[in-house]
Amino acid sequence: MPVVVTTRRRRLFGLLLLVVLLLCALAASIALGSRAIGLGAVYDALTCPGGLPLTCPADGTEAQIVRELRLPRTGLALITGLALGMAGALIQGYTRNPLADAGLLGLNAGAAFLAALSIHLFALTEPAQYIWFAFLGALIAGVVVFGISSIGGGKASPLALVLAGAAATAFLQAMTNIVVLLDMDALNTYRYWVVGDIAGHDAAVFWQVLPFLALGVLLALMAGPGLNLLALGDDVARGLGVNLGRSRALGLAAIVLLAGAATAAVGPIAFLGLIVPHLARAVTGPDNRWLIPYAGLIGAITLIFADTLGRLIARPGELQAGFTLAVIGAPFFILLVRRRKLVSL
Repeated sequence: MPVVVTTRRRRLFGLLLLVVLLLCALAASIALGSRAIGLGAVYDALTCPGGLPLTCPADGTEAQIVRELRLPRTGLALITGLALGMAGALIQGYTRNPLADAGLLGLNAGAAFLAALSIHLFALTEPAQYIWFAFLGALIAGVVVFGISSIGGGKASPLALVLAGAAATAFLQAMTNIVVLLDMDALNTYRYWVVGDIAGHDAAVFWQVLPFLALGVLLALMAGPGLNLLALGDDVARGLGVNLGRSRALGLAAIVLLAGAATAAVGPIAFLGLIVPHLARAVTGPDNRWLIPYAGLIGAITLIFADTLGRLIARPGELQAGFTLAVIGAPFFILLVRRRKLVSL
């Protein structure tokens, strides 16, 4: 059997396995927490939206927990984990930097600055209120970084993107610190967002970011073939007919939509966009046509698992998903770095 066919079958089987694991993670996220709910009660709550006692044997409280708390929370973890995983793969590919994540291009810093500024100026307290400002901040930061890196005909080379992103991040972080130090009320609201958490968001946040993430996923899948050619070097890619500026603009648009909307919704989730592409690359290799969807699925599974684990280990309270993922991700990433074959691009 040809090697190409074998590799393709292995990758398809891996995608199927990830889908099965994702379904298991979704079921566990809805059923587990400070109050365990059986899968039968979960099924009843999801299939009986009216909650009529004669047709829905699920207890009213359990049905309310499932429909109003855990279902929106799990859905948000699904789409933001998917987005951050795919964005991480794109960022590492376009910057050719295995240590890159959304923070490298200033997206997290841009979202944080406008989120803090809007909380300070307009006394916003609900995520559904300041999420638009956070997304706008990430969008502006992405455009500025891409524009600065393209000055002088540089066409946003990997090195120029990294340098422009580092400069923008340092400036925006300083501005954010000024805002939150001047306003304690803004600091109290901002600190819950910046730690990165799935809890405390209703279904409105899910529907607000869903269109942007759906468009970002589409653009990310379209960017995969061009990114494969860019990995061969600018001169080779140009010789093969790739428009370098257009290809990088497409990738940056996908990154801004995915990382910007996800960060705006749940805050900067540390390590997710950094680790997930390495895990995906260990199976798919450098082919971005497979790497990007793999990274998305692994990102969704990882974030749902971290959120569920945070609810279980601190019952009846819970640990934020960002904190749980950082505690798990830091030693795991050190192990990945020691195994150089997993971090090579």
